[in-house]
Amino acid sequence: MPTDFLAIPDFTREELDGLFVLAERMRSGEYTAKPLAGKSLAMIFMKSSTRTRVSFEVGTYQLGGHALFLSPRDVQLGRGEPIADTARVLSRYVDGIMIRTFAHQDIEELAKYADVPVINGLTDLLHPCQVLADLLTVRQHLGSVTDKKYAWIGDGNNMANSWINAAYRFGFDLDLACPEGYEPADHLLARAQKVAKVRVVRDPMEAAKGAHVISTDVWASMGQEQEQKDRERAFAGFTVSPKLMGAADKKAIFLHCLPAHRGEEVAAEVIDGPQSCVWDEAENRLHIQKAIMAALMGGEKV
Repeated sequence: MPTDFLAIPDFTREELDGLFVLAERMRSGEYTAKPLAGKSLAMIFMKSSTRTRVSFEVGTYQLGGHALFLSPRDVQLGRGEPIADTARVLSRYVDGIMIRTFAHQDIEELAKYADVPVINGLTDLLHPCQVLADLLTVRQHLGSVTDKKYAWIGDGNNMANSWINAAYRFGFDLDLACPEGYEPADHLLARAQKVAKVRVVRDPMEAAKGAHVISTDVWASMGQEQEQKDRERAFAGFTVSPKLMGAADKKAIFLHCLPAHRGEEVAAEVIDGPQSCVWDEAENRLHIQKAIMAALMGGEKV
């Protein structure tokens, strides 16, 4: 069992399967234990969020614990305190730290110096909790995650990188349709390609063909708004449309980490249509993160 959760491969495949089973028990209401009773989670938000904050805060409470919301105004990181010092101090007060920030090396440094579990709520490189919620949604609607073909349409961003890490850990087929200049991280791609069929293609229809899961994200993520016009030109033709969904498997589902821009990366008919599972996906952030916290902070076996 790892001490931190910074990336999906931190857990073995067996441990990830155990997390899914635990999360499904939590979703069904079968799990009623309070493994975080008397414990506190520090939630550091260098980037704001709806789903990450609410799901971690509510999840901590449901497991019997207490969550503290810490914005850049509430911690000295925003005023230049070394990350190592923040890690050491918080470790004296709380039982776990969740951070949503920019540079991935910041969270690695935080975990290096913290004496309590550190959970990656998002970095510019990875968004592991979201992709585990996505895979939990695949299990919910399609059964096993391993025998499916996955298609990522759009930017080679932190979501795409986490999908690549998931393919590395589970060995499933993954096609990523990304415009030139917007590819995912080379080192993560190369590692995954040693154990799974993972490709970067330029044609979204090629990626979508026969896929069981179609996933996308906004074209300009938080902090990239100034690139919006350039990205709109680069991503022309990368909208997940009814036609693109028609190239996928007949039972294919659509996923989006939200917030979504209808008419840009996804057509309204798709995200609001019968193949969309985005609301179950959003709910599953709560369940999978509760499972992660129960395992890392509460001693729950997975």
